[in-house]
Amino acid sequence: MAVLEMKRINIYALKSSRKKLLELLQRRGVLELNTPEQAEDCFSKTNTDSARLTFEKNIQLLTGAVAILDGLSPPEKGLPAILAGRKSISVSDYDATAQEAAAVTKTASRITALSKNIADNKAEILRLNAQIDALQPWMNLDISMRTIGTNSSSVFIGSFPEELTEEELKARLAQALPEVSALEAEIISSQSQQTCVFLVCHGKYGMQVESALRAMGFTYPVAPSKLPPAQRVEDLKERIRTAQAEIASATEEIVSYADKRESLLFTADYYTMRAEKYRVLGELWQSQHVFQVTGYIPAEDAFALEQELESKFQVCVELEAPGPDEEIPVKLKNNFFAAPVEGVLEGYSLPGKHECDPSFIMSFFYYVLFGMMLSDAAYGLLMVLGCGFVLWKFTNIEPGLRKTLKMFFYCGISTTFWGVMFGGYFGDAVSVIAKTFFNSDFTIPPLWFAPLDDPMRLLMFSFLLGVIHLFTGLGIQFYQLAKRKKFADALYDVVFWYFLVGGLILLLVSTDMFRDMAGLNFTMPPVVGTLSAIFAGIGAVGIIFTAGRESKSIGKRFLKGLYGLYGVSSYLSDILSYSRLLALGLATGVIATVFNQLGSMMGGGILGAIFFTIVFVIGHVLNLAINLLGAYVHTNRLQYVEFFGKFYEGNGRKFAPFTANTKYFKITEEK
Repeated sequence: MAVLEMKRINIYALKSSRKKLLELLQRRGVLELNTPEQAEDCFSKTNTDSARLTFEKNIQLLTGAVAILDGLSPPEKGLPAILAGRKSISVSDYDATAQEAAAVTKTASRITALSKNIADNKAEILRLNAQIDALQPWMNLDISMRTIGTNSSSVFIGSFPEELTEEELKARLAQALPEVSALEAEIISSQSQQTCVFLVCHGKYGMQVESALRAMGFTYPVAPSKLPPAQRVEDLKERIRTAQAEIASATEEIVSYADKRESLLFTADYYTMRAEKYRVLGELWQSQHVFQVTGYIPAEDAFALEQELESKFQVCVELEAPGPDEEIPVKLKNNFFAAPVEGVLEGYSLPGKHECDPSFIMSFFYYVLFGMMLSDAAYGLLMVLGCGFVLWKFTNIEPGLRKTLKMFFYCGISTTFWGVMFGGYFGDAVSVIAKTFFNSDFTIPPLWFAPLDDPMRLLMFSFLLGVIHLFTGLGIQFYQLAKRKKFADALYDVVFWYFLVGGLILLLVSTDMFRDMAGLNFTMPPVVGTLSAIFAGIGAVGIIFTAGRESKSIGKRFLKGLYGLYGVSSYLSDILSYSRLLALGLATGVIATVFNQLGSMMGGGILGAIFFTIVFVIGHVLNLAINLLGAYVHTNRLQYVEFFGKFYEGNGRKFAPFTANTKYFKITEEK
């Protein structure tokens, strides 16, 4: 378990080498920039916001073009594509392809323009179709809808907001206009809530007729057609066909750029790197000829970077130990066994100042506790084979996902071990299959015991494992305090709790009541109970007199001491929390057994085998998924609440180096 030692680094170099030096630092990814707020009077900062904004706009343009391309010509997706990871590209290929960035950006602009053209034409088609729909009631009209009459006649083309027959219409007109004899009306179409009509009268009655029509609810068309409706519809359909042809042409051209997808994504990454570089450039202190880079670097990488910089550039590199009050970033380094659980630790918090990295110790407990909760050898073997195959097949998988798969690989090994110890192979599938289909009593006995037959033994073992887990956390706290030479605090905050909690546990175990309840087959000597009581008393007295030691008042100190002693109840609840090992372990076995029994309900034979197979596959997939999630969540909880609560505060800041934060490709150095 290790938190890497950090060095503060100061680099002074000529501005003529600024571009190449920053690119090298970005590719190495070992330096976190930490620019001081003030510098010498001759230094200033350069405003790079405009250039960075241009790069960010180009990134949006390129990623948008890829999204358009993917919508019309979808790339290969699915789990294999996700597991394949980012494609590697060498530095020389990066430099060569970067020269094409302008041309690729122009291609992205063309794709975006074509997509806009498609969107505009689709909107136009919707608008034209809406116009056609509006003209449908007027299709029987063979003149322009804008006709208003002649020198001697007035024409009215419009609609009433209700369904009318020609007889009803003429009756209403006769009632409203009894003195107008020269009035002709024709219904063009009639439907629910609308009647389209054509009316003509002598010109001298025009205003009178219009006034009467408006009183009856008559309205003119909103957008009357200049051409006869049927002719206008044909014109609109021709425009729709033209728009559809433009859409097809634009779509075909966009699809023709499918082979440019990789170049578009690479260029997006290229601009991402440049935007990051210009962000950093804007934070650096610079003079007329020199610039300064300041930050943190892991001590193990400092010498190599210093040598490389001095061999390639005219630079001055200063390395020094950080000050005691500096907020130093945290970078973890663990072996193959502990590194996979670093993600679990980061999910809680990274180690703070004066704290050690608990990943190595936590990894042992994590794998053991996870395996006990799932505790089925077949499930564990499936996890091992599945994770192992992915790790073997996809060598370029992303580091974070690789760590997670390794963690579940080791959890699978632990699950297999505990499954063998408890005799779980898809629950009791072995005995059910043997009995149902072969009329045999064959079974695979547990190497230790079957939890379903002896749950109390598993409960006692879970409590024992919990006590070891908690006491290990206290031991880490003792180590951290002793390392800082706070020996008194180590005595008060750790040793006294060892005495109190350990003494109470041994005192409880030595009682006849507990021995009978737990089914223990051994008896503690009386001296153990006596010594346990003495140690528990020493611990209790020590806690009462030291838990409130920061208070100057004797009364407050004593009251805080009593309150500190009350903390023993939290240890009781913490130990009881480990009963979840029993609960989840039994849940896995019981649910698996239920599905096995359901599958065997139809007995043997071909139909029975088919039914059993279906129920077996569906049931155990569900059981594995549910209990895998449950084991993961509750194992994390035991680390975060019970284990970390004894020694760990966290609040460390993760090491965030200046690096190539690319999304689609990763740059690899040539050997």
